[in-house]
Amino acid sequence: MKDIVKLLLSIVICQAAGIIGSFFTTPNIPTWYKALNKPSFAPPNWVFAPVWTLLFLLMGIALYLVWKQGWNAPGVRMAMIIFFIHLVVNILWSAVFFGLRAPLAGFFVIVALWFLIILTIIYFSNISKPAGILLIPYIVWVSFASVLNFMLYKLN
Repeated sequence: MKDIVKLLLSIVICQAAGIIGSFFTTPNIPTWYKALNKPSFAPPNWVFAPVWTLLFLLMGIALYLVWKQGWNAPGVRMAMIIFFIHLVVNILWSAVFFGLRAPLAGFFVIVALWFLIILTIIYFSNISKPAGILLIPYIVWVSFASVLNFMLYKLN
């Protein structure tokens, strides 16, 4: 029962980060974002919500796999600290890019996020290989999002 609670809490924490980020994103998609010049490879707007929902689910499962090792297991505390810092930076990107409507500043934030995800993958993999693997789609998506962010800055 304790593991189920940890799993559910891990998923809820990550989905909550997505919900917080959406407060900045959602109002700006039909207005500011819609008016931006976009590169040809920009996905349609409807793609973002399901992709992010899945990525936050995978993050939650990865967090659980690390957390269930226990606070006293080697590396767990540091891995979780890095994870939570990365989660705050993830939210910060939405606030900067969409909330402030600042693609250049958003690009700098997403680059920092990219490095934090790599660091999280390394720390998580040292504790649980499956936890690290679950974050691979996330780093791939954020790599793509970084290029998209940069091109949005360049085109606008």
